[in-house]
Amino acid sequence: MTDQPNSSPETQAARTLLNAAAVRERSHQLLNAGLEGRLQHFTVDLNRLEPCADEVVKTIREAYPSLDIPFHARWRHFAAGGHDRWDAVMHGAPWTNAGDMARAAFDLAIVSVLLDAGAGPQWRYQEGRTGETYTRSEGLAVASFDMFVGGAFSSRPDDPFRVDADVLMALTADDLAEGFQVSADNPLVGLEGRAALLNRLGRVVATNPDIFGQVDDPRPGGLVDVIVATAEGDDIKATSILEALLTYLGPIWPGRITLGGVDLGDTWRHPLVEAPDATKGLIPFHKLSQWLSYSLIEPLEWAGYNVTDVNGLTGLPEYRNGGLFLDTGVIVLKDPEDAKKAHAVDSPLVVEWRALTVALLDRIADPIRARLGFTAEDFPLAKALEGGTWATGRRLAKEKRGDGSPPLSVISDGTVF
Repeated sequence: MTDQPNSSPETQAARTLLNAAAVRERSHQLLNAGLEGRLQHFTVDLNRLEPCADEVVKTIREAYPSLDIPFHARWRHFAAGGHDRWDAVMHGAPWTNAGDMARAAFDLAIVSVLLDAGAGPQWRYQEGRTGETYTRSEGLAVASFDMFVGGAFSSRPDDPFRVDADVLMALTADDLAEGFQVSADNPLVGLEGRAALLNRLGRVVATNPDIFGQVDDPRPGGLVDVIVATAEGDDIKATSILEALLTYLGPIWPGRITLGGVDLGDTWRHPLVEAPDATKGLIPFHKLSQWLSYSLIEPLEWAGYNVTDVNGLTGLPEYRNGGLFLDTGVIVLKDPEDAKKAHAVDSPLVVEWRALTVALLDRIADPIRARLGFTAEDFPLAKALEGGTWATGRRLAKEKRGDGSPPLSVISDGTVF
């Protein structure tokens, strides 16, 4: 995205954080601080990285014996239980062209990813059409998919497979509770925060029809048209997807840091982060935005585009990937008592944990590829995550703690993890 003329130095500095390169560079700053023993909360033992890679490869070979691994994306969760739910929609939808299909797929992915913060250990979702029960990310995906195909987000009775800004603005926590089968016996963490996030999404979409309503009424899927405009021939960079999301959806995030009038989203403070400008002490992660970027690759490919530079995105700093490195001893808490407390998402401990997670995912990708015989081009980080690190973090959590909880507890408002 280009700088606006007349923008202040602070505004220009802020915009330098709205990309994956900034996430990567600043996370590696904190990894280096950890290797030098300068972090407040963690030590780092790179000798544990090879055994950690062995655990990941074990998971990959069990889950994907053919080594044909899809990208880490929300579409995997929509296929929970081996049911290809989206494929059924594709065959029954009234779309007349690839653009309509891509906008609908974007609508679904954007809303579902924004609803995909930690569900908490007690919540369950029973799917009517299969009778199966799902929890955590899979449950949230299937529940949001059911709301989507049921027309819960559409203002057009003749076209349920869409998400309209006016419906998002009017959505209540009670509406979500009904769609997600929430009750006193089936509580879902952060319900109000999730509803408020979708309300803000609706407002941003409705008030920017030049972005989100170029071809249709304003809808989140209108971002397809913005991103397609960046294509060179049939090629679209994955990093362009992220930059569009950060630029146009930045205002949906609640009460976070702004600099020079720019909403910085999933960006936090840490005293060891160096920069030559007003962003000194700030570290971006853009976790949900990157998870969403990975999840928008396939709709663009279905629409006939070739998505390049997938390795330009980073690994995702959430508790499964972060838990992987704690549970394998690659990183160790300096104070073991910290494992018994819940930590605020803006605490230096959580910021360090997330930064180390991003940087160590870069470090572990190569030993994983080496064991499997792939190059970085053949096996992008998105496959290592899916195969991969996320699933191994979940497996080790289950093996070490019967309830599968992560090794550190983070106080979530439903919009970060």
